[in-house]
Amino acid sequence: MEMPRPTPLILLATSLLVLALPEPASCAYPVLIRVAKDPATSLYTIPTRDGHNHVIDLAGPLLWSTCASDHLPAAFSCNDTECRHANAYRAPSCRIAGQPCKKQCKAYPYNPITGQCAAANLVHTRFIANTTDGKNPLQQVSVRAVAACAPRNILASLPRDVTGVAGLSASGLALPAQVAASHRVSRKFMLCLPRRGEGVAIFGGGALFLLPESSMGDLTTTLAFTPLRSRKDNPLYYIPVQGIAVNQVQVPFPANALTAGGVVLCTRVAYTALRSDVYRPVVDAFDRALARNDAKVPAVAPFELCYRSSMLRNRLLGYAVPDIALVLEGGKSWTFVSSNSMVDVNSQTACLAFVEMKGVKAGDPSAVAAVVGGFQMENHLLQFDLEKQQLGFAKVPFSSACSNFNFTKTQ
Repeated sequence: MEMPRPTPLILLATSLLVLALPEPASCAYPVLIRVAKDPATSLYTIPTRDGHNHVIDLAGPLLWSTCASDHLPAAFSCNDTECRHANAYRAPSCRIAGQPCKKQCKAYPYNPITGQCAAANLVHTRFIANTTDGKNPLQQVSVRAVAACAPRNILASLPRDVTGVAGLSASGLALPAQVAASHRVSRKFMLCLPRRGEGVAIFGGGALFLLPESSMGDLTTTLAFTPLRSRKDNPLYYIPVQGIAVNQVQVPFPANALTAGGVVLCTRVAYTALRSDVYRPVVDAFDRALARNDAKVPAVAPFELCYRSSMLRNRLLGYAVPDIALVLEGGKSWTFVSSNSMVDVNSQTACLAFVEMKGVKAGDPSAVAAVVGGFQMENHLLQFDLEKQQLGFAKVPFSSACSNFNFTKTQ
């Protein structure tokens, strides 16, 4: 029996219904990028293409690099969305950034270490990465992006093989937003910073498995969560720290010491820096809890509390010293064991890896209370969910490390 053909009216109604349906969620795989630590500067870098690397900056609002022949000019006007994103955050040290826009958009990339900046044109560029299933690299992909084309003279103090900076803030022209737009993945990313070797950055969510897989499952299932906060005209990631504990005992602070200025995460800083009214109580509490005056040795700059390492008992996760924890909103804690609180400055000396902020007055609300540095974040899985505005955090098990991702096996 022959079926009746649909009338043009039915076809039109069906087409309109299809157009009205919401667009399905992306099935794209997350994007994987290797992360390395530069031993000379303690900065973290990612490869982009052709042997060029970019420093990653959690507070960076832009993707910028030195000008290259394959950059395609991007003729954005002053009123374009890309131009507004490019100028949403301006470094306080960049005086030229206050100039009004005239016809063609200008961006103002800046060096996160020296603060030096320059006026720059926006360009279309790309970088090479891989998709991933959380276990292995899968397919090589080209990620399209808008970047600022900067002069070479603002590369001072960055690692030798670096040609730019990849901002990881929540800005519209930072790397997370651009990868999400280019590959239709969610606006979240994971960082697993290595102490040595190569760690991982994964954009778009998904799982993460580190070797040996037999002893660990998907590490994202172990994440605890806390809100990610932001402040106007500031690209920094803030977390709601309500206290600091040493060996599970809360350290007494002056009223509002931690909330005045807040606590931020920063890959530009090698070691966690504490404002003086926070630093002194934490260091004194650690010293009392450890109670090893017999093992103390003279300070080694920039650290104050240093010990003869051979006199500190070892345990599974390093030296037998008190744990230090950030007490977060809701009663959760982000704990730093000795592998993230003690640094070997030489073969005989280990020091408490927290430093005092310089040039900042105690209790100054215009200065952050604490800057969580790279050393403390290493070998922790950090998930920045920019859609839910929350930070997931988990210590990588002692049997593995962020450098244990299987980069060699592909499908």
